[in-house]
Amino acid sequence: MKLINSFLAEIDEKWKPVGGEPIGLRIIGSATLMLETDYERGTKDGDILETEGITPAVCGQLLSLAGIKSPLFEKYRMYLEVVLRAILFLPRDPVFHFVKGLSLKNFTLEVLDVTDVVVSKLKRLNQNDVEDIKAMAGMSLLDHKKLVSRFKSAVDLFSIDARAEDIPKYIKNLNRIERDFLGAPESEIELPDWM
Repeated sequence: MKLINSFLAEIDEKWKPVGGEPIGLRIIGSATLMLETDYERGTKDGDILETEGITPAVCGQLLSLAGIKSPLFEKYRMYLEVVLRAILFLPRDPVFHFVKGLSLKNFTLEVLDVTDVVVSKLKRLNQNDVEDIKAMAGMSLLDHKKLVSRFKSAVDLFSIDARAEDIPKYIKNLNRIERDFLGAPESEIELPDWM
């Protein structure tokens, strides 16, 4: 069993019901890639997208059981973090898939689509992000046309607020991935005139 599966299974085993179980958890980031594909790499965090189901009671218990200084962190060297949707660079309607092969009593798990994970990583694009994206391209799980389409959707969403000034940097990151890992021509992304 993969380390992340064991980590999530133990959270489920130790969970004290708060009402509303099973609770839907939407997992994003590299944890998604490990749950959705055969990919494995050392990661320290499992990011969960904040949703209506993540009430203060749910969030509190998740972080108590599996947060940064929890016993499960000490055991697995992995922790959960709840992430606000507003800070993520995601397409307008992110695509999620139910996790197969991991049966939990207290939770249902959904993972962000591989392409949408890659789009989200283009905001920061640190060395771990580059490794993740390279692996997805190497496993033929990254379609260039779909990546550009989903990226444009995220740009449309971001271009309406103060974060829009960072979009040219994200375009450079996309172009790097296209050129270095997909062997594709760099896309020209149209930006609003004011940018």
